[in-house]
Amino acid sequence: MKPRSLFRTAALATALSIGLTGCLAGENASTSADTVATDGATEGGTLNIDFATYNPLSLVIKEQGWLEDELGKQDITVNWVQSAGSNKANEALRAGAIDVGSTAGSAALLARSNGSPIKAIDIYSQPEWAALVALPGSGIESVEDLRGKSVAATKGTDPYFFLLQALESAGIDQSEVEVQNLQHADGRAALASGAVDAWSGLDPIMASAEQDGAELFFRNIDFNTYGFLNATESFLEEKPDVAQTVVNAYEKAREWAKANPEETAAILADVAGIDPAVASAVIIDRTNLDVEPAPGDAQRTVLEKIGPVFVETGDVATQAQIDEALDTLFDDSLVKRADPAAIAASS
Repeated sequence: MKPRSLFRTAALATALSIGLTGCLAGENASTSADTVATDGATEGGTLNIDFATYNPLSLVIKEQGWLEDELGKQDITVNWVQSAGSNKANEALRAGAIDVGSTAGSAALLARSNGSPIKAIDIYSQPEWAALVALPGSGIESVEDLRGKSVAATKGTDPYFFLLQALESAGIDQSEVEVQNLQHADGRAALASGAVDAWSGLDPIMASAEQDGAELFFRNIDFNTYGFLNATESFLEEKPDVAQTVVNAYEKAREWAKANPEETAAILADVAGIDPAVASAVIIDRTNLDVEPAPGDAQRTVLEKIGPVFVETGDVATQAQIDEALDTLFDDSLVKRADPAAIAASS
């Protein structure tokens, strides 16, 4: 391995303080001005690309330094930016602060439906990364128990859409639940402090909370959407060779991670600041990397179920916007030409 390395108001404020000081490494970090180029991400020989603890392939690529090695030959600098959640990756993509970003499929659809000029260029995983979480003894054992309760969820991310689907499946209107819009790490802190009754969690934070005694009271892998690697249309048009190198690196990372699951888990544990056993559970038990990488029918089938939910909740104005996004979101051309062998092994 090559290292490169309302009673709840007061309680909620306390939870946020805990989240800012004691959360998992990087999960609540905001993007700093000296980390992200905001004056045109595809100019000046720089690739701005995200890494995220919910995208293990991004961690492998960053750790191994493959993009630096390959793009350095072309005098292209690689600038890594951490995404704390799909919503943050979408914000950075829309702003042009990054060229390539990691989101859940649901978040990619939401962004494209609302006019963000992005394309899904690779499917990095099929995870079971979201579930509903409560503390032992809370009396919450099913989705039906959430009526009149408060739930933390990060809007614009898979756990938020997981919550909406769970409520719908139980016949509960969203108005019957108080949704606290908190970033993932802050959601866990709010649950731990009692500021909220439940949390729609995201791995690896969720797995760490589970190790600490929290209970996953509702799981449904079909409510989880795939992991999407997205790129801005301008980047794909202006830097197609660089985009191909990124996808080549992703496919090399997929091969490497499948062959080295424990080492992949170790990288995740280091970046996320979590116990290696927790990281192993996330990578080995709840993440499927052996998935068809070309975005297509499998992803569309999942997203077609979620699209109408966006319209019902007002996150997207019309179904026509959803339909247009589904017709224009996927770009499988880079994956179909992907050559993992084009990425030299680390020395």
